[in-house]
Amino acid sequence: MKKIFNHLIFRIQQGFRILNLNPKISLPILIVIGVLIAVKLPSNYYYPAIFFGLTLIFHINRKDIPFLKKVFVKNWRMIIYIESAIIYALLLLGNINYILDNFGSSLFFVLILFSFLFPKTKPDFSLKWNFIPESLFEWRSFLRKNTWFAIIGYVIIILSAYQTALLIFVGIFILDFFSNIYEHNESKEMLEIYFKKHSFEEKLKSNVYFFNLLLLPTYLGFLILNSKDSIYLIYYIVFMNLYFLLILTRKYKVYNHKEKTNYFNMGVFLEYFFCSITVIPAIFVLRENIRTSKKNIKLYVGS
Repeated sequence: MKKIFNHLIFRIQQGFRILNLNPKISLPILIVIGVLIAVKLPSNYYYPAIFFGLTLIFHINRKDIPFLKKVFVKNWRMIIYIESAIIYALLLLGNINYILDNFGSSLFFVLILFSFLFPKTKPDFSLKWNFIPESLFEWRSFLRKNTWFAIIGYVIIILSAYQTALLIFVGIFILDFFSNIYEHNESKEMLEIYFKKHSFEEKLKSNVYFFNLLLLPTYLGFLILNSKDSIYLIYYIVFMNLYFLLILTRKYKVYNHKEKTNYFNMGVFLEYFFCSITVIPAIFVLRENIRTSKKNIKLYVGS
């Protein structure tokens, strides 16, 4: 029993260590936890289902089962159950709007299945995202590296259409992740090949179309569920598109083939965030970014 207790303490310390060493991970996690605590859903039955799903996602992605088998030998299944039950309980009881019911309690028994149905060390499932056009290579690369994270995040974006405050909150939250799509610089050979086939305006248009296509379910969902607050939707669309364009154009404004990244940081985020909120400054910054980007691209591609 002492061994199990020490293991759980180790898990907690490990979690805090990861959050402390990775601010880009810790901030989004804290925001998500805050949402899970405060969000109010139409039915009490939704909470257990959503929180059970989140626990299942954690279980599917765990890779430490061989380690648990070696350390605990006979009790490793119990450890899997205890960890899953603790995560589920924290999510379930942490929400201030949830009232404990039979459905939520019964899922604790379903968690026992996790001890017998565990993921393979090398999962067979993977997505190559080849249906995304080559002109959107940044999106394809990002999605290949972050498949499950992107799918979960996209579901959250669509669900944010349920409420005005949630739409705004999630919109701000996902800005940093959209920024990561354009944080890395391609090689000068790839840049030259790309811009000999496509103009900079074509790149902007294709990326903006794809961006808004992704957000279209959120737009429509909000319009249906919150038609009286449609003015917020208009502002949301303008804000999101301005920020997106600022990040995209900045990449080529500061592009240097000798650098692997364009050094996106919190200062850039705050600058573009406040520019996009106030709209007019964002338009002037965007015009300057486009002008400088074209000049920079010509250095590599020529006329």
